[in-house]
Order: sequence, then C-alpha cells, then structure tokens
Amino acid sequence: QVELVESGGGLVQAGGSLSLSCATSGRTFSNYAMAWFRQAPGKEREFVAAVRRSSADYADSVKGRFTISRDNVKNIVYLQMNSLKPEDTAVYACAARYSTFDWSLRVRPSDYGYWGQGTQVTVSS
Repeated sequence: QVELVESGGGLVQAGGSLSLSCATSGRTFSNYAMAWFRQAPGKEREFVAAVRRSSADYADSVKGRFTISRDNVKNIVYLQMNSLKPEDTAVYACAARYSTFDWSLRVRPSDYGYWGQGTQVTVSS
C-alpha cells in the first residue's frame, strides 16, 4: 500500500507561481513512477506531468511552465508551476504506479494504482 498526501495548493494571480508537494509512505518510493493529474470542474481528469527513474514528461499545455521532480531520499514528488494561467485552475492530484518491470510513460489515470486526495489550485485573471 502506498499513501500519498499533497500540499501546496492555493489561490494565485495569473502569471504567478505555485509549488505542489506529494509526500509518500508505505513502499519503496524509487520503484514507483510518479505523476500529477488535474481535474477542472465539468472536465475529465487529465495528465499533467510524470517522472520516472531519470526522465520527466509533460502535457503540451504545461510544457515549459511546469517542472516535475522527485526526491528519492525524502520520498516526495514536486510540481513547480510557473506562469500560471486561469485555465490551469483545477484540483491537482499526485499518483503512483509500481514500475519495477515497466518504466514506460503512462498518461492514463487508470494506469496509476495509488492516488492522493488532491489539492485545489485556483488562478485568477
């Protein structure tokens, strides 16, 4: 079992920055691919970014503005969000996928077996 707890959401003006954190516990963190997803009201959950063993991937909508990283000592994954836009407003959730035998990039929510409760990010115009 892996437990995920996000923090760092809030309200920010367009053009501003926020940093999200996702603390994990329960299993060997380094065996898991980690990702951030988001869900805006009335929309489906969408992939934002993922970090695997040594590579990071991003949705086109956030590329160049968001940075995902992981600390395998502290068992935390981060999402640094810069140049935020009103369309970035959503509940952001981190997710984990056991990946010891398969480190391929996965962008579907159903590929991830563990989820945090989510944290609200609101960007005002």
